[in-house]
Amino acid sequence: MKKSAVLFVNLSKKNAEDTASQIKTELEKFSYETTIFSFEGKPVDLPAGSWDIAFALGGDGTVLYTARCLAPKRVPIFHINIGTLGFIAGVNKDEWLAVFKKWVDGKISLSQRCMFEIFVERDSREIFNNLCLNDIVISSSGIAKLINLDVFINSGDNVTALGSYRCDGLIVSTPTGSTAYSMAAGGPILDPEMEAMILNPICPFTLSNRPFVLPVEEAVSIVVAKEQRSHVLLTVDGQDTFNLECRDKIIVKQAPFPALLINADRHTYYSALRNKIFKFGGDVYGKEDADA
Repeated sequence: MKKSAVLFVNLSKKNAEDTASQIKTELEKFSYETTIFSFEGKPVDLPAGSWDIAFALGGDGTVLYTARCLAPKRVPIFHINIGTLGFIAGVNKDEWLAVFKKWVDGKISLSQRCMFEIFVERDSREIFNNLCLNDIVISSSGIAKLINLDVFINSGDNVTALGSYRCDGLIVSTPTGSTAYSMAAGGPILDPEMEAMILNPICPFTLSNRPFVLPVEEAVSIVVAKEQRSHVLLTVDGQDTFNLECRDKIIVKQAPFPALLINADRHTYYSALRNKIFKFGGDVYGKEDADA
């Protein structure tokens, strides 16, 4: 029986086109009809269709874009790193076929990653919505960096004011995004398969404003305060942007579906954490896996 696959191919990465061609040839041997969706820079609209599996060929940004497109359709995503760091995209192009065969044989399970829905309301009307796998960032888009945000926690019908933040920006991160901008801003690293939400202020004016981890059952509302010295910008997964105005309300909550990522195994994540994050600052304590 024929199955279908789609390849999201980031042409700005070296050898992306050749790698996509090789993958398509191999997939045909497994009876997959393959659609190649190539882009360079900002992607155009995704072609219509339904697929049994998607391949993200690029770096982490390609995985984020693919997840926002296909997570609502419950399509599993096989991420192949042909970028630089490739923390989420943990499978190298030289090993993808071996990992894919394990997937076909049922030896690899899906990694279910919490995603967030984002809504912006202005004068009680919804004017923007999106999804994120990594994070949203609310920050200044002008020379004056300090912005004022009021944060509320929504627990069912109860709304609790968490406080007012004077800061350069506010990051709302998923566990997957905990190793991205949030970590650089001093936030905690969470296991990517956890269900949690990180609130992390960027350079807060008040030192007591620290990173805060919430259960995803809680929704967060962030209101752009009335007085601002600068324009305020919402950025989703570092890729989509939206200009905010005073009194706009940004609502962030767990999406009703996860991103489904095909990982080599749990060991791959911890190896990437060790070799691509911790080891950048020098050698880590202890020996390599083979000597452990």
